[in-house]
Amino acid sequence: MTTQPLPSIRSASADQELAGDFRLPLYRRALDVLISVGALVVFLPLGLLIAIATLIDSGMPVFYVQERVGLDRRGPQLSRFKGRDRRCRVGYGRPIHVYKFRSMRRDAESATGAVWAQRKDPRSTRVGRLLRRTHLDEVPQFWNVLRGDMTIVGPRPERPQLVEELVSVLPDYALRTRVPPGITGMAQIYNGYDDSLDSASRKVEYDLYYIRNSSLQLDLQIMAATAGYLVRKKG
Repeated sequence: MTTQPLPSIRSASADQELAGDFRLPLYRRALDVLISVGALVVFLPLGLLIAIATLIDSGMPVFYVQERVGLDRRGPQLSRFKGRDRRCRVGYGRPIHVYKFRSMRRDAESATGAVWAQRKDPRSTRVGRLLRRTHLDEVPQFWNVLRGDMTIVGPRPERPQLVEELVSVLPDYALRTRVPPGITGMAQIYNGYDDSLDSASRKVEYDLYYIRNSSLQLDLQIMAATAGYLVRKKG
């Protein structure tokens, strides 16, 4: 969608405002469970068709599991992840495994490592291009929501390698992990895919605005905007 400007929301005390252990409100968790269960049930028949189409098109695996940076409960005192010690958190939050229908070739990043997503990614499979265009590849993430790794509305979780790179040039990027990551959010709707440092910077502004103004009303508005966007895109 078209990028929309936001007022300046960064302040010198932003770290302190986002400090402390985050607690997801009970109504938010109830809404997450209700929506994720409903979505998984409704999309089950379609998921089976997607699985069959993926197998025919490009073989196994059907699902793509990727490590992302989740919620950081430690407050603003952020420490680097060192080695592969699972007692430490990857990047700037605890590691979570995000589930998607596989939309790219199995060897898509074997030679390049983690890179920016592209709107028309040449690494996509034939079925994957349709899944990415309709965002159906994201449906398995309702399982992440049901597990409590993610929420419906929140900042998009990113890969630890990219988080490390982005925090080095955009320190505020780490503040996104002060709330649970989400399937949709203001940045996802108004900014789209991260494909450059400029778009990542805009995403930080949207995410911090959401974090500091989070409410049930805002969540419902974002959900409605997401539904409207998907309907228009399909049309």
